[in-house]
Amino acid sequence: MKNKFYIEIIYLILLGVFTSLSLPPFNYIIINFLTFSLFYIFLIKKIEFYKNKTIFFLYGWLFGFGYFVSNLYWISISLTFDQNFKFLIPFTIILIPSFLALFYALVAYLFAVLKLNKNLSSFFLFSLIFGIVEFLRGSILTGFPWNLIAYSFSNQIEILNITSIIGTYSFNLFCISLFTSPSIFILRENKKDISVCVAFLITTMSFYVLGSKNLEKFNNQEVKNLDYKLRILSSNISIDRFYNNVDPITAIEELIEISSPKKNEKIIFIWPEGIIPGISQDQLKEYKWLFENKFNENHLLAIGINSKEDENKTIKYFNSLSIFDYDLNLINSYNKINLVPFGEFLPFENLLKSIGLKTITNDYQSYSKGEERSIIDLKYNNLSVKLLPLICYEIIYSGKIFTNSNFDYILNISEDGWFGKSIGPEQHLTHSIFRAIESGKYVLRSANNGTTAIINPLGVIEQKVDKNKSGFIDLIESRKIDMTLFAKFGNKIFGFIILLYIFLIFSFKKLKNE
Repeated sequence: MKNKFYIEIIYLILLGVFTSLSLPPFNYIIINFLTFSLFYIFLIKKIEFYKNKTIFFLYGWLFGFGYFVSNLYWISISLTFDQNFKFLIPFTIILIPSFLALFYALVAYLFAVLKLNKNLSSFFLFSLIFGIVEFLRGSILTGFPWNLIAYSFSNQIEILNITSIIGTYSFNLFCISLFTSPSIFILRENKKDISVCVAFLITTMSFYVLGSKNLEKFNNQEVKNLDYKLRILSSNISIDRFYNNVDPITAIEELIEISSPKKNEKIIFIWPEGIIPGISQDQLKEYKWLFENKFNENHLLAIGINSKEDENKTIKYFNSLSIFDYDLNLINSYNKINLVPFGEFLPFENLLKSIGLKTITNDYQSYSKGEERSIIDLKYNNLSVKLLPLICYEIIYSGKIFTNSNFDYILNISEDGWFGKSIGPEQHLTHSIFRAIESGKYVLRSANNGTTAIINPLGVIEQKVDKNKSGFIDLIESRKIDMTLFAKFGNKIFGFIILLYIFLIFSFKKLKNE
């Protein structure tokens, strides 16, 4: 019995690890049909064996730990740049996946407690619990909806187009059902059960057909030529600049050279997050002399840069996206509202600082949270454009990035150097694809040490500069689509899908009883 238990531990962890191969950059989707079905069948068989359901908490945790430890290992890379944090690497490799695995532990435990006697009702119950818990993972505390199983479809743009209607969480719930559906065939009580498995495959094909038609319709839309350029920069400046007292002049000169400004062209230059070391928003003008011979009244600069405010004799620091004119006068600024725990702010800061801990991205104090995310309405020199600012991983929050869809483009700036040479940057880029489809807007993504891209409202990457390369891409024309259903209603649609699943659970239960 003891050896059998150890085999079960290894088995469940491996199921989670193999499931990770379905995520970017691998995208071996077919694996999920095996791993999810085997995990579900394992739970079903064990429920029949154990009266005490506590063990299922461990079963779910083991699956979740295997999943997260294999696809979030890159988090520990951010600790390698500062000697003071290296002792924490073993803890982050184990503790973060261990914490996130608690959500999957909750899935297995609740399913074991609530499981119904009938096959199809139990199948929909399992999917529903899993989908709701994944929503909770993306919402409670600061929320971390990274690597939802729906991201397995990141290369299937036609199928992903359904998220413009139902959103990512609803699609994630559908994916859980789809990947678990082969278990219905194995556990079927009669031939009619197989029809549910077939229904999910047909629904997936219908998503593909709908997405294909929407792509064709979009490509036939009238193209609007812009009277200005949005120039999105990609740079490859080492993250070491935060720790090695790198001369900011060198970084600025390199960025200006990559920008390739032309005096007679109207250009909004978009530079990545926190790209200039050791300079805050109010200090940038001291380096005006570097810009004088390159920039003129036709140019604006959007840049990720730190800012600070004096509030009641207390200095507050912000991670900001700021827009300057050619003379480096501040025109507009947005302060990030979704901060990274331990990266940008230290929970229980007074306590943890007393034992020597600090934030990873700066050595003075935690960043403060901005008040709200407002649309940046740029009106300058006969130029008019509305931008929705998102800094770094703010792009990951489905249904929570805007309440007002009256803007032209989503502007996302990022520093992907914290991921190192890992799978992290590809995972980060994937979120931008989902947000573009959900919102029906172009996403303009400027990344240092990551992939810079222009992603159209159908999720197609129209232009890009690959990670760890320098260069720029220009948005000079665009197409518009009508407001998406998800942009209008947001995650309320997920609530409707939950009700649909509850209806199916009780409907199949009633049919079986009859």
